[in-house]
Amino acid sequence: MKRFFKKVFNWELWPFDLIYAPLGAVWLYYSLKAGSLYFFTPTNPGLLFGGFEAGSKMDMYKQLPGGSYPTTILIKPSYTIHEIKAELTANNLAYPFVAKPDDGMQGVLFRVIESEEELTRYHSIAGINYIIQTFVDLPMEFSVFYIRYPGEAKGRVTGFILKDYLHVTGDGKKTLEQLVNEHPKAQHRLTEMKRKHADNWLRIPKDGENYYLSVAGNHNRGARFINLHAEIDKRLNDVFDTLNNGSNGFYYGRYDLKCTSIEDLKNGKNISILEYNGAGAEPNHIYDCGMSYGKALRVIASHWRDMYRIGRINNRNGIPYWSFKEASRFRKQQKKDFTELQKKDLVLGL
Repeated sequence: MKRFFKKVFNWELWPFDLIYAPLGAVWLYYSLKAGSLYFFTPTNPGLLFGGFEAGSKMDMYKQLPGGSYPTTILIKPSYTIHEIKAELTANNLAYPFVAKPDDGMQGVLFRVIESEEELTRYHSIAGINYIIQTFVDLPMEFSVFYIRYPGEAKGRVTGFILKDYLHVTGDGKKTLEQLVNEHPKAQHRLTEMKRKHADNWLRIPKDGENYYLSVAGNHNRGARFINLHAEIDKRLNDVFDTLNNGSNGFYYGRYDLKCTSIEDLKNGKNISILEYNGAGAEPNHIYDCGMSYGKALRVIASHWRDMYRIGRINNRNGIPYWSFKEASRFRKQQKKDFTELQKKDLVLGL
């Protein structure tokens, strides 16, 4: 009962649709102004569906400036393990490396692969196009929300966060089960945690040991976001102006990246972009910072205003809005594909 009321009174724990429900009128307003329910689709011409959901990660990487992202290869379900190993050798990719769906989201089927046995199992279960990518062993993962209007060389960083992966810290006395039950986020994901960590569920982590429950930097996967808004300055904006101007058709969205430090990031050093999320990207600096629900809604609404305006400019420059029929067919297929990915994620386990 205590957990129930905690979830009720903490808006960050509400279902996604419930959080966004009051903003339905805002979405309708921009749809009417644009004359299209999918007013966001021209916002990022370089991304399928404006980057609102799914889309090929390989296509996204190809549009980023060279050297700004990890070595990445596309693996098709028809490949044999021998063919995959040949691709790994040709691209100097060694264990451990990251595997994730080419067309996926929310960290589903994201795994760090540490052996040929794990790779073989992942490949046999995935059954889809997926990417293999260098495991970026840099100490800090950030999200940076950036907006630039078409025709302008300068944009602005609107959000800057540091990600803290979901983990518990041992005290040498409590079992992993007890630690998870006491964790403010993990306790709401007991079924998932017990399934993924069944082999260690009754183990007692050492005093001071950080046991990571997830290495996905997604809020829906339990990662904690540390708001770095006070660190946004001209240097940070300049770095992302350079990165964004070097891409092809990205105007509105969020960079998820790793770096060695905040200072290096501001100096444009040791940056490795993990993903670029377009029109569907949340301004995730609204989370884990004590922001009121009302203010969070205002932040989202202000970002949607920019998204509408950028889409409108690109539409006037010849980028069409998706039709209702075209978008409905696309979203229906994406929903079906995502459901299948979730099922495979369960089968794959930790």
